[in-house]
Order: sequence, then C-alpha cells, then structure tokens
Amino acid sequence: MKLKYCITINDKNKYENIHSLLKNELHISNRLLTKLIEEKCIKLNGSICDTRNSFEINDILIINFDYPEDNVNVVPTKMDLDIIYEDDWLLIVNKPAGVAIHPSILHYADSLSNGVKFYFDSIGLQKKIRPVNRLDFNTSRIGCFCKMCLYSRSI
Repeated sequence: MKLKYCITINDKNKYENIHSLLKNELHISNRLLTKLIEEKCIKLNGSICDTRNSFEINDILIINFDYPEDNVNVVPTKMDLDIIYEDDWLLIVNKPAGVAIHPSILHYADSLSNGVKFYFDSIGLQKKIRPVNRLDFNTSRIGCFCKMCLYSRSI
C-alpha cells in the first residue's frame, strides 16, 4: 500500500523538511518513520529521499508501506474467520464469545490474533498482528485489525 501526498503552499509555509511534514502533518510515529527510512520507502518525485531535505510546492511524496514485518511472535492457528470487511488497511471480523483477541498464557495459540496470523500467512501478507480494539473474552462483537498502520505499536 502506498500513500501519495502532494506538497501544498501550506506545507511549504509550515514545515522545514520532509521529516517534520511526515511527523506533524501525517502523524507518522518515530518508530515507523525510522523503519520507513531504513527500508528506503520514502520517495520525493520518484526518487528515494533524505527526510532532512526540504521540498517545493507540488512535489509528490510517496510512502510505501508494503515492506515485510516480522510477525513470528504470534503462533498461526487455522480457524474459521467470519470476515465482514477487508481492504489494504483493515481486516474486520466477527469475534465470537469465548475467544480471546490477544494471545496470552491461557490462550497462547487459540486467540483471534492467532487466526488472523494464519490468514495473513495464507495470503502472503508479512505484517505484524495489530488488533485495534480490545474485547472481553465472553463478548461477541466486531474485531478490527490493522494491516498497514501509521503508528508502529503492535503485539
């Protein structure tokens, strides 16, 4: 997934460099920004750029979130997922009562996150498992997982 951003006159007046624009306008976390820089996933007008550089009005900034992430900390477990909605950014599933959202000592391999990990592996998506909401074990509701995220906090 790529995010395309066109630099405006307001950006030129507010931010001194690409780094400050990404942090303050797009609210990309420090950890994720470091990862994007390491993976060479930030381009300005089609070329990999140094985020300390400045920019001009109408420059095109492209951030590529398609880099692989390590997700070996969650055990993949085959389970039937009731997927309600899915796009490049989100996976939304029905969480039945009696299923934990997160792996834990009591639910090391049978949480919804374990099922999502199995699903991600089956579609070739190498991304961390990022549950957005927390639901009680005995609650049945909609569970949301980020597939791509501007903030790098995950299990």
